[in-house]
Amino acid sequence: MNPNDPKHPWSRLVTAARRASDERDTAAPYGFATRVVALAFAQERAAVSLWERFSLRALAVACLLTGLTVATNYSAVTKLFVENETTTVMMVDDPVSELIDVASS
Repeated sequence: MNPNDPKHPWSRLVTAARRASDERDTAAPYGFATRVVALAFAQERAAVSLWERFSLRALAVACLLTGLTVATNYSAVTKLFVENETTTVMMVDDPVSELIDVASS
């Protein structure tokens, strides 16, 4: 059972494997690279389309919620841009606007 013995089956097998030469053609067949790339893109496209489908649905839901939020709060937003006496008083009470008035006069 000594593996270093030249008559041991393992030693003979290793020696025969070292002497063997590989004379197979190593060139890829014509069109091999094109087929590999086509298969890779076909598999990637299937995964991307699933991702796109869910992401576009999520985008549609987000846009719908944004539209509903703007529609719900439209009256509150328009009141911010209408000038009346209360907004004028609020602007006078603003310390930054007072500093700007003092600096400009």
